[in-house]
Amino acid sequence: MRSTTTLIAAVLVAATAVPAAHAAGTTVRTDTGFVSGTITDAQRSFQGIPFAAPPTGDDRWRDPRPARPWRGVLAATEPGPRCAQDEGLGSPAGDSEDCLYLTVSTPLKAANRPVMVWLHGGGFTSGAGSDYSMDRLVRNGSVVVTVNYRLGAFGYFGFPGLEGSGAFGLRDQQAALEWVQRNIRQFGGDPHNVTLFGASAGGLSTCAQLTSPRTQGLFHRAIIQSGPCQLGLPAGENRVQHTWVERADVERAGAQAPHGCTDIPCLRQLTVQQVKALTPSFSSPAYGTEALPDNPVTALREGRFHKIPVLAGTTRDELTVFVAMYYPVLDAAGYEQALTGGFGAAKAQRILAAYPPRGGDERVRLAAALTDMTSVCTTNELRVQTRAFGYEFAEPDPPMVFPGLPPFPYGAYHSSELPFTVDFGDVELTPAQRRLADRMTGAWTRFAATGHPGWSRNGVEVFASEPVGRTDDHCDLWSASVPAAGERQER
Repeated sequence: MRSTTTLIAAVLVAATAVPAAHAAGTTVRTDTGFVSGTITDAQRSFQGIPFAAPPTGDDRWRDPRPARPWRGVLAATEPGPRCAQDEGLGSPAGDSEDCLYLTVSTPLKAANRPVMVWLHGGGFTSGAGSDYSMDRLVRNGSVVVTVNYRLGAFGYFGFPGLEGSGAFGLRDQQAALEWVQRNIRQFGGDPHNVTLFGASAGGLSTCAQLTSPRTQGLFHRAIIQSGPCQLGLPAGENRVQHTWVERADVERAGAQAPHGCTDIPCLRQLTVQQVKALTPSFSSPAYGTEALPDNPVTALREGRFHKIPVLAGTTRDELTVFVAMYYPVLDAAGYEQALTGGFGAAKAQRILAAYPPRGGDERVRLAAALTDMTSVCTTNELRVQTRAFGYEFAEPDPPMVFPGLPPFPYGAYHSSELPFTVDFGDVELTPAQRRLADRMTGAWTRFAATGHPGWSRNGVEVFASEPVGRTDDHCDLWSASVPAAGERQER
């Protein structure tokens, strides 16, 4: 018979084998070690979990390496550092290359719940997963993961002989999805029901990952908010600047960039500030890479994408915020001049016929034309190709999430839907808008759970707190704005 002393010793050993907080649900074991988060009366949160090794030193501009295991319990109570970036639109600067962290938020007593993985926006140059709170989606029953990924020149620089040139940020996103497959069950999520979703650059990233063979089986639904793969900006007569760049082009640009280096070891010795200075020339993901073999525009048109449920949409007035930022007040002559500079004289006249000046500040008409060209019609094409469920966010007076913008009739501007689907920005919704937010959140989480948001694929669900009229998008005018499959894309 065992002595009392032996029994006490055995109990003590057992008690130290698993952290004591595990019983309360605040400590979870991952494949690299235990993490301890925080718990409220509504949810559990685990912040700043490393999903890959720091891409620093000799690992700068390499595909993400596995995170290093740790001993003891990692305090997952604060978000990880922002990836190195300059200050963006409402986004603070950051200097850390050690930034590949994610946050998991779960309902209490979660088990086999739908998982939603959020990719933040910011033009591939700014932002962080910690800019967003997912409380609303968690309350609706989802396990939500927010992710950091390398930005600007840290994520999309290329150089001859540099393996993975131009696609390191996309590989970070893929590494996060791989982490979810290995670990999310421990947090109460279902690894066989993962929705990848994002807005703006996060939507573009989601669209790109939809076409990447490397992500087969890593997610099972996709929500693309204001980020169709086909998005492009006018770049002069008969030219469109698209998001994606060919690997050879980004490597050529990297060799010619003013960094003072002739080889990769020298490049890895550059300071963070020196790399930041390269970002204006390196903020576009490259294809022809392991992460993204094909131009997503071509891949979609040729049917090379994951055949999974997709929900895709735009805001009604996407480009107002950018037109207000980058154009002075325009009269009719200035409006015509802006169109001519962007599209050439012949196309400008066709656009003027479809979007005639109305008197006053014609930036409003310019924004309407550019919204249809860049976002509405390209999203329509994406919806047809993927048989996606469509939506339009048309709230006429949403709160402003970007500080310091000049007065302008912004309408349902780019990113204005964010406070209605996730918690973003210091804004306050009216009672009617809170009801709209509940409706949108319900649709998003219903889609994540079932692959169906609650309306037909044949229609586009309009989200607004009051009735709004239809608009004519003139997509026949813009159908030639996206190159055909295989056509070289101007940049």
